Amino acid sequence: MSTASTVEGAGVSDSTDDTGRLDGASPRRIWSVLLVIVLFSEIAPTQYTMVAAALQKIAPSFPGVGANITWTMIAFGLVGASASPLIGKMSDVWGKKRLFLICGVLFAVGCLLSALTSNWWVFLAGRCLQATAIATAVVSYGLIRDLLPRRLVPVGLGLTATGFGFSAALAPLLAGWLVDNYQWRAMFWFLFGFTVLMLPVVALVVPDSKLRVREPIDIAGAALLSGGTALVLIYIDKGQDWGWGRPLTLLWLIGGLLLLAVFVLVELRVRIPVVDIRLLAHPRVSLVLITALFTSCMVGIQGYAIAYMVQTPSEDMLRGTIVNSTIDTAAQQYKLHLLPQAVRVIIDPSYSYGDGLTLLQFAVRIALIQGLLGMIFGVVAGLVARRFGPWYPLIASVVILAGVGVAEVFMPHHWGLFALTSGFFGIAFGLYYAAAPTLVVEAVPQEQQGISVGVLGVMQSMGVAIGTAAITAFLNNNPLHAQVSVAGQTRTAPIPQVFGEHGYVLGFWFAVATSVIGLLVALFMRHGRTPATGGTAF
Repeated sequence: MSTASTVEGAGVSDSTDDTGRLDGASPRRIWSVLLVIVLFSEIAPTQYTMVAAALQKIAPSFPGVGANITWTMIAFGLVGASASPLIGKMSDVWGKKRLFLICGVLFAVGCLLSALTSNWWVFLAGRCLQATAIATAVVSYGLIRDLLPRRLVPVGLGLTATGFGFSAALAPLLAGWLVDNYQWRAMFWFLFGFTVLMLPVVALVVPDSKLRVREPIDIAGAALLSGGTALVLIYIDKGQDWGWGRPLTLLWLIGGLLLLAVFVLVELRVRIPVVDIRLLAHPRVSLVLITALFTSCMVGIQGYAIAYMVQTPSEDMLRGTIVNSTIDTAAQQYKLHLLPQAVRVIIDPSYSYGDGLTLLQFAVRIALIQGLLGMIFGVVAGLVARRFGPWYPLIASVVILAGVGVAEVFMPHHWGLFALTSGFFGIAFGLYYAAAPTLVVEAVPQEQQGISVGVLGVMQSMGVAIGTAAITAFLNNNPLHAQVSVAGQTRTAPIPQVFGEHGYVLGFWFAVATSVIGLLVALFMRHGRTPATGGTAF
């Protein structure tokens, strides 16, 4: 059957549905399996919620890293994006449950490394191992499609995409409590323990899908895809530091694009490709992937900017800290006892954001409501997809994301208003992350499930990386300086880990622009406007 006929074959019955589906199982059995799959696949969003919010607390442990502390998140997205297609394909061939467990083991090892080391590069190596957790979501989508009764597949995908609430509601609170009362390493110890406890539960409770794609894995194609993706992402992430237009920097971009071009040529010729290029190029799939790329930029920007801004001290608080530091330095080094009035500090440029919240305060006031709304509307999106079609929650999500970006450009940057916009962001997050995988499931045959959702993961991770890299570039171009005057002598020095407000505003404008592009692409979609079938079209 041709690719075109495959993706257009809606309404064709699935007469060979021997995947181990739990059609005859009790509701308790079905929901137990779904619960365990969701809890285990939540290790990726849980760590993202915890670590993204704690970047400002992690940064002082690695002096000299500066704004590049965002590589804590970028490395995770980079490796996850590169590995997801291969892991998705391996799950189709070798078994979804097996790869589910392997990803969990690698994640646990990565957490152990990050918790124990004081070396920046070893810490990043741990983050790279943790990135395999991104693929647990890819594999979980396949397990749900193969195991759950068809009528529950859209709801199951919605729950998996946004979780039962652990990463949404508890992770911000837990991260705040751990970091404020212990230190940031406690987060990784918790993640390690949680994963180790869940591994045997998954092994005992979750059956494996019987579906196997009886074909060799195209290692060359997988290497070209992963390598090309990695080089492009490195250019995006480091272009600001290296110079976007410098020849040596452009080599990373050119090399990545060449590898991806060769990948397409190879996959069109090889007998059993790692991914069917014609399938991905079909509008039912390609438009979802393009929308995912642009929409996910907002996720990267929002996840980094809001947590960092509200935990940054206000200008008055920062000025007071500099005054006290100057007085302490004068006393220790020069035996001078200065009065606060003798120290004059000017922050250049002036800024109006910054609430000086602790991580726990950020979790309670902002992240909690965002996470809970994301969880609730993930389920809502699954129900809407089953009743009307997944296209509708997708459109709603992108419209809301664009509106959130506009509001954050123009409104005062105070935690109370950020709580409001973050709540709307949580609604959009839940709708989007439930709708996108459902659209892919509805568009591809089950034999292409793992790799197709893996490519969706690539586009989402690339979008998050682009958004994070963009705001990092804007912030690096908008540093703050402190002009300190004592006894007629003035010195000016950059202020580490605090950035000009204009950089954040440019980041929010970037999020608006990418969300609007994603919306325009999504409007061209013609599929997903009828009730989701759970994959019965194939």
